[in-house]
Amino acid sequence: MDKLLTLLENDSTLTAQELARMLDKEVGEIKNIIEKYEKDGVILGYHTVVDWDKTDREYVSALIEVKVMPQRDRGFDKIAEKIYNHPEVKSLYLMSGGFDFTVIIEGKTMKEVAYFVAQKLAPIEYVTSTATHFVLKKYKDKGVVYSTPEIDERGNFPL
Repeated sequence: MDKLLTLLENDSTLTAQELARMLDKEVGEIKNIIEKYEKDGVILGYHTVVDWDKTDREYVSALIEVKVMPQRDRGFDKIAEKIYNHPEVKSLYLMSGGFDFTVIIEGKTMKEVAYFVAQKLAPIEYVTSTATHFVLKKYKDKGVVYSTPEIDERGNFPL
């Protein structure tokens, strides 16, 4: 039922009735499959994508590159757990290439993000270095386009 998962991933507001109609299945069957996916941890949650820039909420997002020294017999998992248990951490990815983890966090100010890096992330045992990059503008996130470029009507060029 990859198609069911794709439909839910793209729009978690679809009802079992709508999904059943789209997939030519019985409503009860769809409900049972979704319930099993939730129980088995295939479906981990449901989220709404919000354009916070259109609200009064003030925050900054940052992407932090983290280099670590993997632990013997545990690899990266124990270090990852120490990082993702901080409530500021929205996402954590193990990476290939020049650094080991990408940490995505949100804070109220750049100073708050800097405090997190200096006081909570960098001191974690086995973390050897960090590099912080602040998000200036989101154009697309989780498959959703945030805004389209304004067009200069005189020459049809994006502004």
